[in-house]
Amino acid sequence: MAVTSEISTREAEVLTLVGEHLSNAEIGARLFISVRTVESHVSSLLRKLDMSDRRALALYAAATRTASPRPGPALPKPLTSFIGRTRERAELTELIKTQRQVTAVGPGGVGKTRLALAVVADVAADFADGVWFVDLVPITSPDMCVVAGTVAMALGIGEQPGRGFDRAVLAALADRNALLVLDNCEHVRDGVAPFVEQLLEACPGMSVLATSRARLMVPFEHVYTVPPMSLAGEGDSDAVALFMDRAAAGGWPPNHAMRDQVATFCERLDGVALAIELAAARWTTLGLDGLAAGLDDQLRMLSGGARADDRHRSVRAALDWSHALLEPEDRMLLRRVSVFMTAFPVEAAADAADLDKGAVAAGLARLVEQSLLVVTDTPTGTQFRALETIRQYGLEQLEAAGEMADARAGHLRWCLAEASDLSIVRADWRARFDSAADDFRAALGWACEQPDRRSDAYTLARLLAPLMFTRHLTGESQWRYEQAAYLSDDPAAAAESLRHAAAAAGCQGNGDDMYRLHHAAAEFAQRAGDSAAASIDLATAAASAYRFWGKFEHIPAREDLVALVAEARRLAAAPTSAAPADIASAVAAGADTVPTSAAPTDIARAGAVAVDPARAAIALAEAVLLANPFGAPHRVTDVSAPEAVSSAERAVELTHSTRDPFAESAALDALAAAQSRAGELRAAAATARRRIRLLSTTPDNPVGTHELIDALGQATEFGLGVGDLAGARRWGRQLAEHPMLAEVGHTATSRLLVADALAGNVDGVLTHSARFLEAWYREERPARSALGAAVAGVRMIHGLRDDYDAEREWTGVLQQLGTPAADADGYQAVFDALLMLHHGQPEDALERTELTPAEARTRVTGVWLPWYLALHAEAAAMTGNTAASGDLAQARTEVTGNPVAAAIIDRAEALLAQDRDRLLSTATTFEAAGCVYQSARTRILAGGADATEGAAMLTTLGVAPTTALVHL
Repeated sequence: MAVTSEISTREAEVLTLVGEHLSNAEIGARLFISVRTVESHVSSLLRKLDMSDRRALALYAAATRTASPRPGPALPKPLTSFIGRTRERAELTELIKTQRQVTAVGPGGVGKTRLALAVVADVAADFADGVWFVDLVPITSPDMCVVAGTVAMALGIGEQPGRGFDRAVLAALADRNALLVLDNCEHVRDGVAPFVEQLLEACPGMSVLATSRARLMVPFEHVYTVPPMSLAGEGDSDAVALFMDRAAAGGWPPNHAMRDQVATFCERLDGVALAIELAAARWTTLGLDGLAAGLDDQLRMLSGGARADDRHRSVRAALDWSHALLEPEDRMLLRRVSVFMTAFPVEAAADAADLDKGAVAAGLARLVEQSLLVVTDTPTGTQFRALETIRQYGLEQLEAAGEMADARAGHLRWCLAEASDLSIVRADWRARFDSAADDFRAALGWACEQPDRRSDAYTLARLLAPLMFTRHLTGESQWRYEQAAYLSDDPAAAAESLRHAAAAAGCQGNGDDMYRLHHAAAEFAQRAGDSAAASIDLATAAASAYRFWGKFEHIPAREDLVALVAEARRLAAAPTSAAPADIASAVAAGADTVPTSAAPTDIARAGAVAVDPARAAIALAEAVLLANPFGAPHRVTDVSAPEAVSSAERAVELTHSTRDPFAESAALDALAAAQSRAGELRAAAATARRRIRLLSTTPDNPVGTHELIDALGQATEFGLGVGDLAGARRWGRQLAEHPMLAEVGHTATSRLLVADALAGNVDGVLTHSARFLEAWYREERPARSALGAAVAGVRMIHGLRDDYDAEREWTGVLQQLGTPAADADGYQAVFDALLMLHHGQPEDALERTELTPAEARTRVTGVWLPWYLALHAEAAAMTGNTAASGDLAQARTEVTGNPVAAAIIDRAEALLAQDRDRLLSTATTFEAAGCVYQSARTRILAGGADATEGAAMLTTLGVAPTTALVHL
């Protein structure tokens, strides 16, 4: 292996992160570059480092991590050279250049993979986005989604919340011009065929080269039958050249004069590459006569058998013969290690073989010498791997020897130990997990089919579920939690697993599953005799339908939720508040008001006694159902804002007393929402910050992660409402950098983009909007109204830059989001007015913010109200509107607590009063609030030398200065 050209600094950075097993989206987020740019760098690295796939690249990167960031001029060469195949290479190359889907077919061992890799090197330059190689050997399920998941991982496409791997792959490759190589398809053809068909239909620039023992039977398929090594030319044939090369590797090159005899021997092996290589490995010990005699016996035994394919018979003969020449302990070791799906360390082989580690290490070395195993040095130690043909042969021998159950049990034993050890996250965690993941899946699949292994299957599923979550395979994590629940003999443990599964579903944005799984958890809790836990599960399900209503495809009917809370109360068999009967009756009757007799302070007196968690969960559900502070599209509530706040405060008191941080976080979520609805933005922001502090030390499990991501979004939103731009940007940045959101850059960056846009942080907006847009397109342009504020903010920034093409592009995005009309009087009006004022169009800004303060209070979303009123007042002042003084007075009372909005009003008053000193004093306030854009704009409004300084500040920010501003 050799570096063909120098690796750039950026490529070296990408290589390092590939070595850490990050996906392309994660690398892009880390380096602030697009996913497409990452893909380009990975493709370039594969070419420059002469590597076949991403896994090999990751191993190389990890091995060179401590070295110079730029690899040296030479790297180790491949273990074996590619011999001959000139005609086949040219034919297959031409097919790939002219056909979109080619399947190279042939029996095991004929050399399909080696030929494919050689051809890929020849055609790589013809594909602008490169060539990607995917080995399908580790897959045990022919399901299309499993095939798509394997392709996604090999291509560095991570799992996207709420979206299957099949859709994610198709979206990522939709506009790519690349060649996808799918190796070893025969055992999963039922999954590969529909995947390839969908890929070719959805991605017109993609081509596929598959290797398989049988054709895929899909449209567009052109089959190329890979022939055996050429025997033409006798002593000078490709088959002889292969034998001579591999035999020479043993240190004793055959005499050139023997080439004709070698040709005869290779002809008896039908020119099958694997058979020739296995025989050549024995050259130094048996010589040609010994090889021929041994082969005679095997071919005689196989003659007249049921196998019609002569080439397959030749491989079988070579394998049987090589196997027979092994010592008994080595034969047993080869059989036992065939249970491993991928590479394995000595320790794993020792478990599978149930032998001493030292003896196993020596045996593995002997198998490598005989070309029956391949050895690889990795950062975590030496690993061994059997070629798929040899592994399948080993499994047959294992079955014939009656040792399958013992070997599988040993394999399972190692998987349990490895999964348990991986529960502690260390520096090499991802590499170790990725190396073992396919074996975990295979071991679990086997254990689930063995009645006497149910306990082990449960243990492995329980270990695997959080590992999958840590690896950000959230969908599979949910599945494994559910699997563990139904494997468990303990209904209480099953209920706990289902709660984690529900949270994982929430992280996936799947509210329907979240609701279903809380129901299922309640059923298991009741089986365990824990009615209180069942009560909590039902109450949590009901509350979730309001708290996370945007994640539901089918929101449960309100009457169903009311019935759910009533059932929770029955199971809890305990009062939920100071006036439980009143509230319970109101809920059960579907009332829309909270009885005023329910006093919030009578519940848990000073927190002296821990409150029953069921009471707390029910109190939260009742508060949410009655008050609906989240604006879920259920029946409109008549509960007053103060009553909603009081009800949520009750829930906070109770949950705090339970000492359960996640329950308290849920209650704080409801309280902040209720406070916002009541117009108490400062209180809502303080509650959101309290929620962040509460969750800062909680574990990174599904429940904690789901709550934290929601809390960060809430804190960012309310931070904007109170003008805490620094805090909003900090929390928005935490969301943008959260690994769980790496694959959904539009969701991850949306909050930060709003904060940066309001602050006038042009560089930040330009950087993160590129990630937003790329991810949004990759996910097929979802029409999510929650993204509207971010898009409107980015559009405004491009307007400030006079970049009209970009402004039009983002206007188009905003139109595609399906933004609710109500938002026209919220963030859209705010960003529009900011842009209009920048361009010296106060009349337009005044018209855009035409609502009176009284009207705005009912029509503008809480966090945007201070901004709306402040900009309205400033537009009125700049137009010389006679009502401006009154507007300023009314607006000032509404923006209390938002220093930026208050400074805008101060600036408007200074403009009305022609008070230059007061005007300039607001510039200091804006700078202190982290709003440099508004500080620069203030200086321009002041005129004179200050205007020159302000224009320079805008230029530094990347904003186009305007001379259209009204100034003193």
